[in-house]
Amino acid sequence: MQAGKSADYKFMTTKNNMSKEKILIVDDEKSIRDFLEIMLKKEGYRVSSASGGEDAMRLFNNSSYDLVISDVRMKGMGGVELLKNIKETSPETIVLIVTAYASVDTAIDAMKAGAYDYLTKPFKIDEVKYIIKNALDRKRLETENILLKKELKSKYGFANLIGTSPRMLEIYEIIKRVTSAKANILITGESGTGKELVARAIHYEGDRKDKPFVPINCGAIPENLIESELFGHQKGAFTGAVANKSGLFEMANQGTIFLDEITELPVQLQVKLLRVIQERNFRRVGGIEDIAVDVRIIAASNKEIDREVKEGRFREDLFYRLNVIPIQMPPLRERKEDIRLLAEHFFEKHTKELGKEIKGISREAMDYLESYSYPGNIRELENIIERAVALENTSIILTDSLPDYIVHKKAVDVSVCPRAETSNLEKTIEDYEKAIILDALKKSGGVKKKAAELLGLSFRSMRYKLDKYGIE
Repeated sequence: MQAGKSADYKFMTTKNNMSKEKILIVDDEKSIRDFLEIMLKKEGYRVSSASGGEDAMRLFNNSSYDLVISDVRMKGMGGVELLKNIKETSPETIVLIVTAYASVDTAIDAMKAGAYDYLTKPFKIDEVKYIIKNALDRKRLETENILLKKELKSKYGFANLIGTSPRMLEIYEIIKRVTSAKANILITGESGTGKELVARAIHYEGDRKDKPFVPINCGAIPENLIESELFGHQKGAFTGAVANKSGLFEMANQGTIFLDEITELPVQLQVKLLRVIQERNFRRVGGIEDIAVDVRIIAASNKEIDREVKEGRFREDLFYRLNVIPIQMPPLRERKEDIRLLAEHFFEKHTKELGKEIKGISREAMDYLESYSYPGNIRELENIIERAVALENTSIILTDSLPDYIVHKKAVDVSVCPRAETSNLEKTIEDYEKAIILDALKKSGGVKKKAAELLGLSFRSMRYKLDKYGIE
């Protein structure tokens, strides 16, 4: 226990050191550079300096800065020209212009070019501190606003965890216990069981709730782009990298990053992620400077990660680093007592969204819903309810608005799946999964992409399962 406390103290210390932003001072007068550097370091900022515009741009090619303070008149590249170059290279960087000539024209030119504000010599220390604090506060708010807009577009809200079954009560208890934990969390379970909702609940119920929650689906991004998406890149790192770009790990600093479908991460990036977990820092693509972050990692997978490790597709050391706190999400067929609650929740949601005046779900329709096995889990149930609400022309959801495969029992159900004739549970589950996939392919007329959609799987996951079971 003592060792754990020591590690926590060390981590908190590192976190505090990482919380201050990076500032670059650009001035051809050494005395000005020294004065500002000493003052800002006392405020806790991480400070670098450059003697001119060309020197500053060399630093920008290898690093990133939150704020730049530049003199407007310097030998060679002047402050306004430097400002334009910085905005082209790193649009998110805030620039303050310094002038000893407090003319309105100079200030207007700088503001038109993208300067946040300007300072005049001789400096008033309190004014400088105030302007810098306001500028950096605005930068943080802009970043959080971008993330908030992404959140609002999300299909699922973090508060949508629904269910009173024993399995879900266990999940709620785990969430309460881990909300403020610094340890990495690995959520496993079939597609559509609500893994992202659990990740959001852990974040928003914990002490990081006011910081960013950044989700990323590792299986939905092309392999050649995912490293840049996660870790950012420097200008010129590859074709199309026309400016410095912050990655999702930087955007999630002091918050939570949710890595869904973690087993889809290419092996070379698994190595880099392992280093981020161990060192709490990383480098942008094409960068040479380490960027420190304080991020809680929650990963998720719909695959059997033990099998992925055994077959060499997922690093064992990374698995153990992520699986500090495991959470296993139950499939909907194992929490049938929650189907009615979920169906009523989705009914209310979609009647409101579609503007339909429907009073409820008929008893017969609910009986069919409760007897179905849901290979696509909660996501499939929501799709069924949304479809029923859209099709229903009466004041109540009738069986006619439910899919034929539910009403006429054409779908694969647990009752018709292979029974365990031996003690080999893993083999029985594989036979069950194969039967469901074959049934989905039959329904889709052999179209693999459509079958994947029916099952709530990514196409990459579907291909993996087809190869696994030798299905042509």
